[in-house]
Amino acid sequence: MNNQLQTKPKFSIAIQTDAYKKLINNTLGDPKRASKFIASISSAVATNPQLQLCDAGSILSGALLGEALNLSPSPQLGQYYLVPFNDKQKGKVAQFQLGYKGYIQLAIRSGQYKKLNVLSIKEGELIKYDPLNEEIEVKLIEDEEVREKTKTIGYYAMFEYVNGFKKSMYWSKKKMENHAITYSAGYRAKKGYTFWEKDFDGMAYKTMLRQLISKWGIMSIDMQEALTKDMAVVNTDGSYDYVDNKEVNIEAVADIQTDEVEETQEDQKVDNQPKKVSLDEL
Repeated sequence: MNNQLQTKPKFSIAIQTDAYKKLINNTLGDPKRASKFIASISSAVATNPQLQLCDAGSILSGALLGEALNLSPSPQLGQYYLVPFNDKQKGKVAQFQLGYKGYIQLAIRSGQYKKLNVLSIKEGELIKYDPLNEEIEVKLIEDEEVREKTKTIGYYAMFEYVNGFKKSMYWSKKKMENHAITYSAGYRAKKGYTFWEKDFDGMAYKTMLRQLISKWGIMSIDMQEALTKDMAVVNTDGSYDYVDNKEVNIEAVADIQTDEVEETQEDQKVDNQPKKVSLDEL
């Protein structure tokens, strides 16, 4: 099986074959759109040496999902990522991960949200938070440089629909740390490579938005599709699997150049078999 995997053509070669071009054209329908898609995904793959080693089918399927959601594969834009992982059964595959900016894009694109915000609360800023009425009183530090260096004590997220309905939530830093410990085996082990350890605030923002919108927000069809397949390997037949998070390729993760990193399968509880997870767990 491993020999078969090793003989599969690289993505740069596979995407130029008639079979792949036909699949792309049939899926997208528009030759100009198909040509643009091939150029953009080829560019994204070329910037990540580890991704180039992945099964071409998993790359294409994940990229077509991103295209269907009208999101860019560019790592610089941070809308979605194709992250290389080692799967025991399939070898090296590309996992679709919804990006921080892509998550916000999908929410705003629905046309239902007048406001959507998430931010860290610094020491000395929080005056009061009333969870019953969901009202927060803060006095933000005006000096941005001072604020950046001040210790974070919690996180606040809110949205307001165009019809006036509002929802908000506040988590203490301790609660967020407990969440990370519960759902990230790497963070529990303090391995030093997890996104929680490299950019705790970025992970916290993503968690707050997921918790807020998945439980109380209006989700478009695109948003539901993205959340269902976020952190999954999309197969060519449209099915999807969650790879075993113990098989994460650390070098590949390190290749992602972005400050706004996403929750990965490290935030699923460790299991010896691939599994689907509920939004509540994320």
